[in-house]
Amino acid sequence: MGVRGLHGFVGSSCPQVCTEVNFRELAEQHRSEHPGRAPTIVVDAMCCLRYWYTPESWVCGGQWKEYFSVLEDFVRTFTAAGIRLVFFFDGMVEQDKRDEWVRRRLKNSREIARIFRYLRAHGEQPGRSMFFIPSGLAIFTRFALKTLGQDTMCSLQEADYEVAAYGRQNGCLGILGEDTDYLIYDTCPYFSIGELCLDSLTTIMLCRQKLCASLGLGLPDLPLLACLLGNDIVPEGTFETFRYKCLSSYTSVRENCDKKGSVVFAVADHISKVLRLHRGQKSPWIPQTPKAVTTLDKQEVPMSSDPESKQEVPVNLEPEIKQQVTMVSDTEILEVARARHVQAESYLVYSVLTSGEVECSNTLEDALDQALPSQAFVYRPVRQRVYALLLADSQGGAGSCPAVREWFVYAGNPLRHPDLVRPLQMNLPGGTPSLRQLWLSQEPGVQAQRVDVLLACLDLAASREELQALESPFRTLCCLLIYLFMQVDALCLEDLHAFVAQALCLQGKSAGQLADLQLDHVDPRAVQLGSLLVRGLTTLVLVNSACGFPWRTSELMPWNVFDGKLFHEKYLQSARGCSAEALVEQNRSRLARFHQLKSVVCKACLGEGRRIVSQQLWRPHHTGRWGRQGPGSHRMSSGHSRSSQGQYWRDQGPGSRHHESDPWRRHAPSSGWSN
Repeated sequence: MGVRGLHGFVGSSCPQVCTEVNFRELAEQHRSEHPGRAPTIVVDAMCCLRYWYTPESWVCGGQWKEYFSVLEDFVRTFTAAGIRLVFFFDGMVEQDKRDEWVRRRLKNSREIARIFRYLRAHGEQPGRSMFFIPSGLAIFTRFALKTLGQDTMCSLQEADYEVAAYGRQNGCLGILGEDTDYLIYDTCPYFSIGELCLDSLTTIMLCRQKLCASLGLGLPDLPLLACLLGNDIVPEGTFETFRYKCLSSYTSVRENCDKKGSVVFAVADHISKVLRLHRGQKSPWIPQTPKAVTTLDKQEVPMSSDPESKQEVPVNLEPEIKQQVTMVSDTEILEVARARHVQAESYLVYSVLTSGEVECSNTLEDALDQALPSQAFVYRPVRQRVYALLLADSQGGAGSCPAVREWFVYAGNPLRHPDLVRPLQMNLPGGTPSLRQLWLSQEPGVQAQRVDVLLACLDLAASREELQALESPFRTLCCLLIYLFMQVDALCLEDLHAFVAQALCLQGKSAGQLADLQLDHVDPRAVQLGSLLVRGLTTLVLVNSACGFPWRTSELMPWNVFDGKLFHEKYLQSARGCSAEALVEQNRSRLARFHQLKSVVCKACLGEGRRIVSQQLWRPHHTGRWGRQGPGSHRMSSGHSRSSQGQYWRDQGPGSRHHESDPWRRHAPSSGWSN
C-alpha cells in the first residue's frame, strides 16, 4: 500500500523523518492555539484493521465480541484525551486501481491456500505470521464505530484522497494510518497506527518536510518521486529500467545505505537535477466543482452536497469527478443512496445504482473442499434479487435490467474479467414496490412491505409468520440458516445444532470469557462454515439497505449472533454426538430456545422439500450437491417453489460473461439420506 519501498527506506535509511509524539500533548497544544475547536484526528480505517484486530483467534470466523471491545477501548482512550476521531473507509475501487486490487486478491488467495494446508496438517490455527483478517471485518467495523457514536464516512473514491482532503480542509491534528501516500500528499501531519501505544497515546509522526530535506527535493516533487518508484496506480515495473539507470549513475555517500535506499536516493537525485517547474502539486484534495452525473436517459444530476449540512464530510471535494453514466434515472433516489453511502449506513447499494459494479474480497474458503460452495455462489441469488429491486424501476422490469459486474473472489477465478450477473425477478404478490415507496414513503403499512421485500430477496416469504414471531437477534440467525440449509445440501443436522447453540450461549458470555475459551482442535470445514455465515450477515446488510431498513442494523451485527471460537467448540461437540443439553451448557431456558429455533429452521426447510438429517445417515456416501465447477453445479432459486423449479449457473468457467436462470430439478436422493 502506498509508494513502493518508501516505508522501508524511511525506517532504514532516513530515520530522521520519524519523530515520537504524544497525542495528549499535541491535543493540549492544539487547544491552546485554536480555542473552541476540538483537536481532530482523521483515521484511515482500512489501514488500521489488522492493528485493531488483536483477538488471539482469527481463523474460526472472527471473535466479534472481543473485537468490539477492542474498538470500544480505542475510542474511549482518545475521547478521554479530548480528541475527536473521524473514520474513513474505502467505498469504491477506482478503475485505474482495479489491476492492483486484483493482484492483491490473487496474492490473498495463495495465502489462504497455505492456511488451509496448515490446518489440514496440524489441526490448529497458524501463527500470527500467517494472519488473515476475518471475512467482513471492514464492513462490520463501520457499523461498530457508528454504534460507538463515532463520525464514520465511506468514500466515493479511494479513501486516502478523501482522508487527505478532510485533514487539510478541516485543520486536523493529523492523519492516523499506515500508508506512505500520506508522506506524499500535501496535507496535515501523518501518524503511524502501527507504532501506536494506546496506553501512553504515543506514536511515530512521519514528516514530509524532513523527507524532502533528506532527499534534496521540494514538496511539489514528491508526487513525481512516488510515480517513478511505483505505487498503486503506476506499477512498480513501469520505470524499472529508469531506476536502474539512475542507480548506475548515482554515487552514494552513504556507505551503509541498503540497495532499496540507494534506489530512492538515486531517483531523488535525478529529479533534483532536472529543471523543475515550481507550479506545485495538482493535488487530489484541491477543491473543485463537481460535474453533473448523467443518467441513462441523459438527465443531469447535480451532485453537490447540501451547504447547510452540519456534517463535516468533504463530499463536495471529490477530485477530477467525471461525468458518470448511472444505472438509474431517479435523481432523488440517487441522492438518498449517495447520502447513505457517505454516512456508512448502507453496503454496495450506491455502487449498484451508479456504476453497476461491485466487489467482494477474499473469504477463508478451502479450495480443495468440493462439498462446500464458495460464498460468492451461495449468496448470488440474493444479490440477483437485490439487483432487480434496485434497477427494475428505471428499466421497466428485471428482464430488461442490465447485468451487474461482479468482482467476487472464489476458487478458480483468475479475476481477468468481472462476472456479468443478471438481476432475478422476485416472487411478490402484487409485484415489486418501487424504491420510492420503500425508501421515501411514510405510509402506515410501508414497514410491513419492507419486511415482505426483504424476505422475498431471501426467498423466505413462506416463513414470514414464524420468523416475525422471533425476537432479535435470533430472527436474523434463523433467516440466514434457513437460506443456507436450502442452498447447501452438504449441511447436516449437527451443523444446525452448532450454529444455534453458539448463538444462544453467546448471549451470556463476556468478551473476556470468550477470549479464555480454548480449542483442542481446529477443523478446516468448520473454519469455512464460520466464514460462510459471516458473509451471510454482510449479505443481509445489503438486503436490509436495499429494502429501506425494515430491520435495525444492530440485528445483523456478528457480535450479537456469532463467535468463531464458540461456534468451533459447539461444532466439535456436535460432531462427537453431544446432546442438546450439553451444547447449551445445561441451561434449561437455553434448551427450550434451542428446540424452538431448531424447529423453525427444520420446518421451513421441510416445507420446501429439504429434510435436514444427521451426518451419520449420509456423509459417508455423499459429498454434497454443491461443487465449485461443472455444469449446473451452482444452484440458485428462481423464486418459485424449490421442490419443483429453480435455476443453476451456466458454468462457462470462471469469469464467464453471463449468469442467468434455467430450470432444474432436485437431484434424486442418494443412498443413506433423503431430501
